[in-house]
Amino acid sequence: MSERFRAPLAGKAPPRPRNVLSAVLLVLSCLLVPLGTLASWAAHGLTDTGRYVRTMAPLAVDPDVRLAVADAVGDGVLRELGRQVDTGPLRGAVGPFVHDAARSFTRTEAYRAAWDAANRAVHDAVLRSLRDDGAGGAPVTVDPAPVIARFKQQLAEEHVPFAHRIPVTHTRIPVLPADDADRLRKGYHVLDTAAFWLPLTAAVLAVAGIAVAACRRRAVTALGLGTALGGALLVLAVAIGRRLTLADLPDALHRPAAGAVYDALTATLRTVSWLLCVLGLAVAAGAWVTGRYGPRLAARRRARGSAVPGADPVPEPTRARA
Repeated sequence: MSERFRAPLAGKAPPRPRNVLSAVLLVLSCLLVPLGTLASWAAHGLTDTGRYVRTMAPLAVDPDVRLAVADAVGDGVLRELGRQVDTGPLRGAVGPFVHDAARSFTRTEAYRAAWDAANRAVHDAVLRSLRDDGAGGAPVTVDPAPVIARFKQQLAEEHVPFAHRIPVTHTRIPVLPADDADRLRKGYHVLDTAAFWLPLTAAVLAVAGIAVAACRRRAVTALGLGTALGGALLVLAVAIGRRLTLADLPDALHRPAAGAVYDALTATLRTVSWLLCVLGLAVAAGAWVTGRYGPRLAARRRARGSAVPGADPVPEPTRARA
């Protein structure tokens, strides 16, 4: 009898090597899931100009962002006035008017339109530089003339001294140095390739790991837990990146505005990261429940189905004859 039972097992692979191979494949898949998510977000989520402008639009009414913009615009206007006239004696008197007018300007529809236009112009300029391989060695620049023209009109309507003297010239202001643009250009091409291959490779490895596992239910459970762990690590990475980004800023007063911008840009990434956590835990819980209670339910169904066949049929009632 022992030889009869050994025969079917001879053609099967030993379970231990299969489990080791399955574990390696599943670990690699779980490692690639957060990396693929990050690459897809960077390569596709940040390179869509329309989506970027829609993401940044609500920040136009954020108090910290408005204060940072008003300070930057006010300082720029005072610098331009200093080039046109000698505002040394008048700077103490003109400065508060200019900054108050700048804060008032950030509450108007013209400011919100200028905010969207500026974000679109900066994003278009950076995106063209990243996708243009022939732009090596050239910085990314934008023209601030449209925003300055809107603000000049606002100052003139509020009768700010020397507002009509503010020049509206078409200049190219660098927003990304040439060295940084070259590094980002190379990184963009790497991310563009990784955004396609990393998720695809993670899916193939996950399917292969489940297929070769001796116990597929356990493999699915491990894959779900690994996916949830990858999502949690991605959430942690976003939080650490925020802290490091704000810590590197030289101006502590504008860190709340930079934090608001960072949160807006990474909102989609955080959402996807939490979805990975929830989905992974749901898959792991479903596999565990199925493995624990599935055989019992199947046994009960078989017991119900085999309980009746051996019993004699119940005789039909007959009428008594008169």
